[in-house]
Amino acid sequence: MAYAIIEMGGKQYRVEKGDSVLVDRVAADEGAKVSPRALLYAGDGSRKPVIEGPDLAKVKVEAVVAEHLKGDKIRVFKYRPKKRYRKTQGHRSLMSRLEIRDIKPPSAAKAAAGSEKQPSAGKPAAGSPRSRVKKKDEQPEEGE
Repeated sequence: MAYAIIEMGGKQYRVEKGDSVLVDRVAADEGAKVSPRALLYAGDGSRKPVIEGPDLAKVKVEAVVAEHLKGDKIRVFKYRPKKRYRKTQGHRSLMSRLEIRDIKPPSAAKAAAGSEKQPSAGKPAAGSPRSRVKKKDEQPEEGE
C-alpha cells in the first residue's frame, strides 16, 4: 500500500489512503477539502520512494476535515515543598480529524513531458563565446 509523510501544524504524520488522522485544529470548516504538504511518498514497490526534488511537488494528498473536537484534558500541577504553594492548571487542545481520501503519485507521463533536453556539457552551443575560440592556424582579425 502506498503511503506518504505529510506535515500539518509543524508535525509530521504517516498516512495511507482511507486513514483518519487527528491533527491540531485546522482553520477550515467541517467537510472542507485540504491538501497537506507531502514530505515523502513511498509507492507500493513498483516505484522508488520520492524524498525530494521536483517530483515531490507533484505528489498530491487529498484530505477532508471530518470533524472538529477537543483533545484529552491535561492537568498541570505546580508544587513547591515546604512553602504551601500548590497550583493546578489545565487545558484541552483543539483538534481536527482529517480523513485521507487519496494520495496521487507523480505520474511518469507528466514527468517525461515536463523535462526538456538540456545541451550537453561536452560541446558548447553554436554562437556561444566558447565556440569562438581561435585555433593556432587562424590569423588574428584586424582590430585585435
